[in-house]
Amino acid sequence: MDFNNINILSLAYLGDAVYELEIRKYFINMGIQKVNVLQKKALNYVSAKNQCKHINYLIDNSLLEQSELDVVKRGRNAKVISHPKNTDIVTYKWATSLECLFGFLYIKNDIKRIKKLIEIIMEVENQ
Repeated sequence: MDFNNINILSLAYLGDAVYELEIRKYFINMGIQKVNVLQKKALNYVSAKNQCKHINYLIDNSLLEQSELDVVKRGRNAKVISHPKNTDIVTYKWATSLECLFGFLYIKNDIKRIKKLIEIIMEVENQ
């Protein structure tokens, strides 16, 4: 499959769901059972601000493969029509690039890599 022909914002749309699902699974697997606690914890990871922080950590520490970096760059440079009022456009574009990465990995069916990146993100947040 030629991933360059997939609309990058479609990858972000898919990746948003994949990323949030993996975050939610992580906390449920930790044994957290109260939905309001799950929601509060998940929000700390799925906000644009934190997604921006996570993608920059992965890049700054050379934890992404070249094909992943290519997708991230496409996602960061994608033309977006609007963004949330509580987030500046730069942060929003970086968050979108993280979502593109997870959408790309999901389309590739690289579940092992998705889990590894989630593991890295969780380790960083828990330091």
